[in-house]
Amino acid sequence: MADTTTPPAPPPSGHAASPAAPVQPGTQPLARPLTVGRIARGSEEAERLRRIWEARPGWRGWFSTVDHKTIGLRYLVTAFIFLLAGGVEALIMRVQLARPNATLLTPEQYNQLFTMHGVTMIFLYALPVLSGFSNYLWPLILGARDMAFPRLNALSYWVFVFAGLFLYASFPLGEAPDAGWFNYAPLSGLEYDNGPNIDVYALGMVLLGISTTVGSINFVVTLLRMRAPGMSLDRVPVLVWGTLTASGANLLAVPSVSLAFFLLWLDRRVGTHFFDVLNGGRPLLWQHLFWIFAHPWVYAVVLPAMGIVSDALPVFCRRPLVGYLPVALSTVATMMVGFVVWIHHMFATGIPALALSFFGAASMVIAVPSAVATFAWIATIWTGRPVFRVPFLFFAGFVFLFVVGGVSGVMTAAVPLDWQLTDTYFVVAHLHYVLLGINVFPVIGGIYFWFPKFTGRMMSERIGRIGFWMMFVGFNVAFFPMHIAGLLGMPRRMYTYPADMGWNTVNLVTSIGSFIFAFGMLIFLADLLYSLKRGPLAGDNPWDAPTLEWSVSSPPPPYNFAVLPHVGSRHPLWEGRLDDEGGGEGGGRAERIRSRLDEGFLLGEGREALGTTPLEARPDVILKMPEDSFTPFWLGLFATLLFAGLLLHAVLFTVAMLLGCAVSIIVWLWPERKLIQREPQTVRDRGD
Repeated sequence: MADTTTPPAPPPSGHAASPAAPVQPGTQPLARPLTVGRIARGSEEAERLRRIWEARPGWRGWFSTVDHKTIGLRYLVTAFIFLLAGGVEALIMRVQLARPNATLLTPEQYNQLFTMHGVTMIFLYALPVLSGFSNYLWPLILGARDMAFPRLNALSYWVFVFAGLFLYASFPLGEAPDAGWFNYAPLSGLEYDNGPNIDVYALGMVLLGISTTVGSINFVVTLLRMRAPGMSLDRVPVLVWGTLTASGANLLAVPSVSLAFFLLWLDRRVGTHFFDVLNGGRPLLWQHLFWIFAHPWVYAVVLPAMGIVSDALPVFCRRPLVGYLPVALSTVATMMVGFVVWIHHMFATGIPALALSFFGAASMVIAVPSAVATFAWIATIWTGRPVFRVPFLFFAGFVFLFVVGGVSGVMTAAVPLDWQLTDTYFVVAHLHYVLLGINVFPVIGGIYFWFPKFTGRMMSERIGRIGFWMMFVGFNVAFFPMHIAGLLGMPRRMYTYPADMGWNTVNLVTSIGSFIFAFGMLIFLADLLYSLKRGPLAGDNPWDAPTLEWSVSSPPPPYNFAVLPHVGSRHPLWEGRLDDEGGGEGGGRAERIRSRLDEGFLLGEGREALGTTPLEARPDVILKMPEDSFTPFWLGLFATLLFAGLLLHAVLFTVAMLLGCAVSIIVWLWPERKLIQREPQTVRDRGD
């Protein structure tokens, strides 16, 4: 974690903070005077910063790095591997369901397959892939050197990947979770499922909850303390609002589901009776604890994706986003209302009529803030000058899928209709539109958009267009007919069906569409792998985008910014253009405050970052950032092995792993060096 240096005496004359962002009266004094200047690319100072911040070469650096960019790319790659695994599981199920009375899978195999498909897509892909974007981009778009807690960031990744391996280790043994990703009690109780299947799921989800929680804490603190000077809250990109809202929701919701899974494990292996109705337990308690988490989680995997669209779509419309403030407020409002609609997943459980009416109305209301964002995107396209590049196609496709998924969601918010549609394929169709379509299309569009920043190369426009149309057509051919299957009464979670039910055609069309979508995904992956080595060189800002990440080289240097910029508007790279066109913020407010990107604060005495005040982003404190460390890896590994010991009922092994966790934490927190106040060297006007 970052440490602050000891506050010194008042700075000597000539070494005060930059006049561009003075330290205001009443703020915490800086640890030492800030110096202002310029550092040219390739200069001696830039190379010194590179040596300070870059990871060690070889396997030592691979396991010990805390660089947010490396961690972000690892999140993206790992999440896509899980996406491919979940996609293969889906294709096998669609082969089983393509024709009636199929026998490719046994009922038990099908149960494990659809459970692991849901777990993979919802928990191991949807949020982690967005965490990858945010981990990579946040410090760059906020004008910072790194995340607030770099080692905590690395721990979040290692625990995530180990939790995924923990869950998947049971799959080849035929002991994978098999009660659905929602894992309803009492079906998941010991009396109905006495193998290790549910124990794997319960312990794996508690482990995964640790990763989500520490990652969310990191995002919240990074926003509050690591923004560039001048980047007040009304100047941060919408992606930041989306990830911040999701992170805050995770901090409130994840404990609920972790508690539910832990109580279930206690019921199964210790002998408690929280969900055991024969001994006074309440199975409905499981649904409350699960859905009070799972419904906010839906928005946690949607709002950052909406932020990607809100920030990248205007670049291709050649104008700022219409209604930035309403979109930012609607992002927060969506999550706030999302916390009071979880019971619409339980309309058929026999809850009182008053609860039905209240939660049905709340489920209707939540469409309002979502509509605000939708109209903002449409207005941005309508009033702009759209450039039909591949990322734009994916973002425009997302808007269409967002509307379709939202309409079907409002339909199920009506209690009488929900009673007819619950547990049918109509709900499966809605779920895939709002979780897969609204997540995958912005993610792939975001990869095309930020691929030049990740790698310094461009992806193919021609191949990208082919891949988009294959995915867009395949997605709708696959999932829209599921609405019809649900209206025809086809229940979800059935592994086969008779030939005379009237579901043959819709299931065959769905299966064909799923393979078309998969082929489009393969085209995208082939384009990505080819472009990694042979794509055209991109330059720093190939899209002519307005935000800070495009002001540095592609890919960015290990230290991100040689000098920490001062931000004067929401679109620092478009300021002159917006002023000329009479645009900007609030009708020309950008004219009065100019961003300074080529001259800023110099921090180079070791790994240093600038902490700013939470609201107005005034310089506040110099943070000593941690060096690379193996402890996040070892702590994540020991924690996973601890849960493996609980699964195997190996008491001594569990105690040994608990001690390993304790030792890792002690090594993590052990002081590395004494922090000494130093006099800075003022550097000015070194040239570009």
